[in-house]
Amino acid sequence: MLTDNQGNTLYGANTQATEGYDTAINAFNLYLGDPVAIIDGVIESSPGFIMARILRAYLLALATEPGANAEVRAVVDSLKDQRLPERETSHLAALQQLLDGDWTRAAITLDWHNMDYPHDLLGIQAGHLIDFYRANSQNLRERIARVLPKWTPDMQGYSILLGMHAFGLEETGHYGRAEEAGRRAVDLEPLDCWAHHAVAHVMEMQGRAEDGIGWMVTRYPHWSGDNNFFKVHNVWHQCLFYLELGQPHKALALYDRRIRNTGSTVALDLVDASAFCGDSACKA
Repeated sequence: MLTDNQGNTLYGANTQATEGYDTAINAFNLYLGDPVAIIDGVIESSPGFIMARILRAYLLALATEPGANAEVRAVVDSLKDQRLPERETSHLAALQQLLDGDWTRAAITLDWHNMDYPHDLLGIQAGHLIDFYRANSQNLRERIARVLPKWTPDMQGYSILLGMHAFGLEETGHYGRAEEAGRRAVDLEPLDCWAHHAVAHVMEMQGRAEDGIGWMVTRYPHWSGDNNFFKVHNVWHQCLFYLELGQPHKALALYDRRIRNTGSTVALDLVDASAFCGDSACKA
């Protein structure tokens, strides 16, 4: 039986589909490229690959984009009457709860899922993002802390867990440990913009605006590409550092060049754009 990079069984997959699935998971982990397009190609070539369809449903459900739920529901409806393996059944329950608008129950379902399948990187990241959207700072830390001891540094994806743990540590005020974990994560995987973002949060919370600018500028090639889903949010953090330094003209120039100029209609980008306008108005 074929498995993913973390050793989880992939029912209905062939060798090529397995490689595509791992590529899509990596793109999701790094917020880099288009994991939906990748997994669409996998599903087309291997329609019986259940986890590929589940991954696609999570990508859409967690994008917080209006209208995406219809596609998620189509996936869930197509699978719920099938006899599925236990891991896939557990994922399907969480997806149904997301569709029902009960994100708290979905988070709890994935907590139990993570305990049963501690190397299921999709389940861990989906749960972490649900904690993020729910502003559950304690579980942002504890969800990862519960599974991290079951990983070893040589496992593919270990650095991704470190980056998620770094963010959870920062959100619960453990700034020194958060920065250490975040820096280690980006040393292992320089393209991990979530870990980069966690360190930026630490610097913001500690009032280290100059360090923050240095962190953003030095690592600019790693997080600013056009195919980086997180680039607008990281630009927003850079703008905040300029505002903290009393340099609104630099913040506004960066906003015009890197946020407003993109013309993005992605909901999360629009949130960052409006949040910056509010912040800059307060600073004016």
